Amino acid sequence: MSAKTQHNNILLAILGFAAVVIIVAAIGYFALGRDPELIQGQVEVSEYRVSSKVPGRILEIRVKEGDFVRAGDTLAILDAPEVRAKMEQAQGAEAAAAALELKAQNGARQEQIQGAYQVMQQANAGLEIAQKSYQRIQRLFDEGVVSAQKRDEVYANFKAMEAQAMAAKSQYQMAVNGARREDKLAAQAQVNRARGAVQEVNSYINETVQIAQMDGEVSSIYPKVGELVGTGSPIMTISLMNDMWGTFNVREDQLNGLAIDSTFTAFVPAFNKDIQMKVYYMKDQGSFAVWKATKATGEYDLKTFEVKARPVEKLEGLRPGMTLIIKQ
Repeated sequence: MSAKTQHNNILLAILGFAAVVIIVAAIGYFALGRDPELIQGQVEVSEYRVSSKVPGRILEIRVKEGDFVRAGDTLAILDAPEVRAKMEQAQGAEAAAAALELKAQNGARQEQIQGAYQVMQQANAGLEIAQKSYQRIQRLFDEGVVSAQKRDEVYANFKAMEAQAMAAKSQYQMAVNGARREDKLAAQAQVNRARGAVQEVNSYINETVQIAQMDGEVSSIYPKVGELVGTGSPIMTISLMNDMWGTFNVREDQLNGLAIDSTFTAFVPAFNKDIQMKVYYMKDQGSFAVWKATKATGEYDLKTFEVKARPVEKLEGLRPGMTLIIKQ
């Protein structure tokens, strides 16, 4: 083989290799370039946790995971003997306060009033005798028959009986009038305080029966029957299936016009169909979020935003955790 022929073969090989590289690059460019950039998110739902203000033991759970409950439905029953004991104490205190308040309102017993009246009558009789004795001695003193000392002694006895009669009258009036107004108000305040304690304990008793606050689906149940739960410990989680939205983490160069109240199309792989969604929330994820450099040398960084959007129309069967895809 001549040198010229060999040179031509090498040149053809190089050109062929270059052509293959160009064709492969073109195919890769067109094939890969046509694939849209995907933004993946997922469906989320509002939830609330059912918990009790009082500690107790789970006596009964009336629902199971997956059940749909309506507001007012009984979910679980707790056993709290300590709360029942406190109720008995509070009711006893209320009864005692009510009795004292009734005593203050009614005043003294009829026997006490009668006794005070008899003492007053006795003091009045003594006063009448002392007064007559003083009047007689005073006349005799004026005639010079008795001494001034005798007159003074009788006068002192008269004044003492007069004071005793006034004191007996005051005791009788006190028995008739009953307790002072301030004592009655204090007794009424004690009754109100005891009633408040009963109402407080009654609210704790109501907490032993847990009811649904809103319509929803039971997504999780934590304790088993017979287990103890503390104050505020979650018993179950209820998902509000009528309040769903999608959450996406979008780099700012991918926002492409996404803004509050804007709509976009999202693909739901679970149903192999597209749905329209409306943005209602958008916020940067802060300094802890992943930043991406635009170039290797890093002229500037791109931040990630959390975007939330709700379906424009309800899609039957859509559930929390399902994937949502935005194609760009």
